[in-house]
Amino acid sequence: MGYLGLPPGIVVSCSYFSETAVWSLVSNFKIIQGGMGVGVSNWTLARGVSSAGQLGVASGTGLAVVFTRRLQAGDPNSDVRRALAAFPIQEIAQRWLNHYFVPGGKPNDAPFKPTPIPDHPMGAALTELTVLANFVEVYLAKEGHGGVVGINYLEKIQLPMPSQIFGAMLAGVDYILIGAGIPITIPGAIDALAEGRPAELRLAVDGALPGEEFINRFDPAAFCGGSAPKLKRPKFLAIVSSATLAMTLARKSNGHVDGFVVENPHAGGHNAPPRGPLNLSSEGEPIYGPRDEAELDKIAAIGRPFYLAGGRSSAGQLADALAAGASGIQVGTAFAFCNESGIAEDLKQRVIALHRSEGVRVFTDPSASPTSFPFKVLQMDGTLSEIDVYENRHRICDLGYLRRAYRKEDGTLGHRCAAEPVDAYVRKGGTALETVGKKCICNALFATIGIGQRDKAGVAEPPILTAGSSAIDLTQFMRADRDSYTAADVLAVLLKPV
Repeated sequence: MGYLGLPPGIVVSCSYFSETAVWSLVSNFKIIQGGMGVGVSNWTLARGVSSAGQLGVASGTGLAVVFTRRLQAGDPNSDVRRALAAFPIQEIAQRWLNHYFVPGGKPNDAPFKPTPIPDHPMGAALTELTVLANFVEVYLAKEGHGGVVGINYLEKIQLPMPSQIFGAMLAGVDYILIGAGIPITIPGAIDALAEGRPAELRLAVDGALPGEEFINRFDPAAFCGGSAPKLKRPKFLAIVSSATLAMTLARKSNGHVDGFVVENPHAGGHNAPPRGPLNLSSEGEPIYGPRDEAELDKIAAIGRPFYLAGGRSSAGQLADALAAGASGIQVGTAFAFCNESGIAEDLKQRVIALHRSEGVRVFTDPSASPTSFPFKVLQMDGTLSEIDVYENRHRICDLGYLRRAYRKEDGTLGHRCAAEPVDAYVRKGGTALETVGKKCICNALFATIGIGQRDKAGVAEPPILTAGSSAIDLTQFMRADRDSYTAADVLAVLLKPV
């Protein structure tokens, strides 16, 4: 029997795409739509941008949970089920369809069924769900057009990484973008999966002894029951904040890095910490200085395409980036609140209303994220940006994507998250000080896209919104008689000078 209980000899039937044929379709995009999420950059948004000739990017973060909750919400337009019908191992597709699908959707006040928590080694159930979910997202994003599609992952979420990349590649993903860490072994893993070989990634483990390694391994042949398909190798863009990191990745990665997205501290979501000691402003935000400005001349000298990100959501920004030697720009916030994004409609309308009245405030919170990376929080009443809302929340870590691996005394791995119950975190070797101000980013982000969990008492998880910190006027994308806008409206503004 194979790795997941499939009989030997089951072969995944996937077409092999030659690199030349694929990249000749669309290789001159100037706009990368940022991979925001959980589920903000969903397949609908990515497909809209890609079909317009730019690079649409789906968020790959937590897709196994997104997938199972879409099924439990009834899959009202049958999109997930349509993609599942195209998955090459139908036994897997049908198993999880039967387990999670609720015709008509679960009651609004009922909790979602749980999804397995990432662990080492990854269990068979979560491995199947992860491959399946990433296949579905990319399949739907690529459906019905000839443009290129990317998927974005966080390097800090390491345990699902090889299986989620494999699922995206099964669906023919064109670009993989990875940030929030140093993805030096990702290119080699992509190469291995394209060739049907096992992919191995080294895990970051707190307390690991000198010379001790913990490896995260995924074998596509075992997953497929004995024979792995040859797959198109997607291009790999590393998301960096400095020339030093870009040069390190270009020289020392175990495979080819095809280009870079260069983010500055204005970008939404997780930011790289300031270089040097952490100093805070009078308002409690990290202070960035000249050392944190990317040296674009050194990045250009590497000789690979690069795209500028952070504060690029206005007309004229693309022309400025091209003049600086970049191949284009990555834009997140402008797309985050358009019709196609996954943010719940009521939250979108509240943000747009703020833009029309007093404007919005984005706080770079140095302690919110369990990753210890600064995280940008858009300030709104009733979300996790409000301290009292979060401090009244019952601490629970039931999704586990941002847990960190640590070495136990017996040499095995444990996992802890600074946003879990404090006593539990301390028992695992953490300190109470490390838990101060930490927010459950996982649960909050699922709430942001309308599929948040409810506890046993029926209390809903509060959402969290993130956005870039530079001034952006969402009304520039709308007509005066409208309170909404589309991805095409954003592209029209961004491309106007060019």
